[in-house]
Amino acid sequence: MNAAQREEFFRRLSEINPNPTTELEYSTPFELLIAVILSAQATDVGVNKATRRLFPAANTPEQILALGEEGLKDYIKTIGLFNSKAANIIRTCRDLIDRHGGEVPDTRAELEALAGVGRKTANVVLNTAFDQPTMAVDTHIFRVSNRTGLAPGKTPLAVEKALLKRVPGHYLKDAHHWLILHGRYTCTARNPKCAECPVLDLCRFRKKNLPKD
Repeated sequence: MNAAQREEFFRRLSEINPNPTTELEYSTPFELLIAVILSAQATDVGVNKATRRLFPAANTPEQILALGEEGLKDYIKTIGLFNSKAANIIRTCRDLIDRHGGEVPDTRAELEALAGVGRKTANVVLNTAFDQPTMAVDTHIFRVSNRTGLAPGKTPLAVEKALLKRVPGHYLKDAHHWLILHGRYTCTARNPKCAECPVLDLCRFRKKNLPKD
């Protein structure tokens, strides 16, 4: 896509959904951090079901530490990889208390220094909790960026860097959410819903698959 096409791509997505946000349910930066850690290789629907039970009982680092690893597992055992996630969350809570007074930091370096927090998780927290223009490349964003020609790349980091350069600046803060939602509900991995796509005419995938005369 050229610059004018990228501008139009996001203009249409923003017109459809002016105020996009995550589908994870949270009320504080800490709740968001825990929900994002739980969401690895899990659906937002499944995470929300678990956190609706967990957060009323424990939604601070101190409260989750009081549950202990085994107690935490009781709340998240419906989520894939819950054993390793419980261990990571306990370590993350200890780090938050020891290094940040129990508060979630708002810099990438400090977030990535927490146990169990990688680049993608840090990007989600920075963008969603702290309104920073970061790009957390998950499977949906990776697919949409490559399939449409918006920001092709062979790795999530390559796609992230390309998006940060190519997304028009005034759309950058919300672009993460638009791309995830577009990939989750329209530009799906199997049988993409091209007939319903608001950016179909801008898409490289569509152009490559047009019937020949």
